[in-house]
Amino acid sequence: MMRAPVPVIAQDVQEILARDLPWHELDGATVLVTGANGMLPSYALHTLLGLNDTRDAGLHVIGLVRDEAKARRILGSTVDRPDFQLLATDVSRLADVDGPLDMVIHGASAARPTLHASDPVSTIKANTLGSFNLLDLAVAKRTRRFVLMSSSEVYGAQPDDVRLIPEHSYGGFDILLPRASYSEGKRAAETIASVYAAQHGIDARIVRFGHVYGPGMALDDGRVQADFAANVVRGENIVLNSDGRAMRTYTYVADAVAGMFVATLVGTERAYNVADPDGMVSIRDLAQHFAQARPEKHLERVFTHAEHAEERSYNTSKFLGLDSSRLEALGWRPSVDLDTGIDRMLRSFEEA
Repeated sequence: MMRAPVPVIAQDVQEILARDLPWHELDGATVLVTGANGMLPSYALHTLLGLNDTRDAGLHVIGLVRDEAKARRILGSTVDRPDFQLLATDVSRLADVDGPLDMVIHGASAARPTLHASDPVSTIKANTLGSFNLLDLAVAKRTRRFVLMSSSEVYGAQPDDVRLIPEHSYGGFDILLPRASYSEGKRAAETIASVYAAQHGIDARIVRFGHVYGPGMALDDGRVQADFAANVVRGENIVLNSDGRAMRTYTYVADAVAGMFVATLVGTERAYNVADPDGMVSIRDLAQHFAQARPEKHLERVFTHAEHAEERSYNTSKFLGLDSSRLEALGWRPSVDLDTGIDRMLRSFEEA
């Protein structure tokens, strides 16, 4: 009898766990993952539970979410595992967690751009008050590790000639705009983690993700990779409202989370960029990759302005991504190329 295909996320987790890392350092740990139903935190959660399945690691994982019903929809049967506990609360009001706590992975934050404008207060609270609450908890419980899921947004505006941003390059942004609630919140969270590390000796690691895509990203997320996936799933042509020449580093979610564990278990620096250097493409080319992922649907790119439909050379001043050489020096390499990652992302929706 033919075996049923391995679900995409399960396949991804197997590939993350196949990486040569000192996974044994996590044996028997109690780990709190905040924002546990989000794309990146949920992959971290599944990876930790995967250690129990493959190595009998004895981990206990607590997944903190704001909306329990939504989390149960997204995480499915995971919430019924005996080695998992679902904790429904707001991280900005978190007071305590029962029992020991060996590691915190803080991923609770409004990632959708629309939420940064519509609910900037909650956005900045999750990153600032949430970080304070979690780190106070870590001090009280003598937690060994604290991992902050940060963002390329902390780098702000960069000079036109910067193509890949290293970890030490910080530009500015308009701090009075509600949209800054996310960028400033992440910057503040990084500083908060660093001062607790300095004063209380917590092993704090900051992982700055660039443009990540893959299973677990909501189709109504608002970022272009989600918009393009939604178009393909619905059999619609892909509409671009700009010339689409801006270039970014797009990283598959499993590679991004693997990078986080490399930085956490092997790294010695405070902050690491995580970005696939081969995933540097323009938005218009990204749209083409999505359209070609399902050729039987005969989808096309549609530009809202006719002049944008002509192919021209790229504007290199818009060539902007993250320099991940610091992480690569630890042995991290992305293993899922753009076309494979897009196919997996689409398959995750098709399977659902």
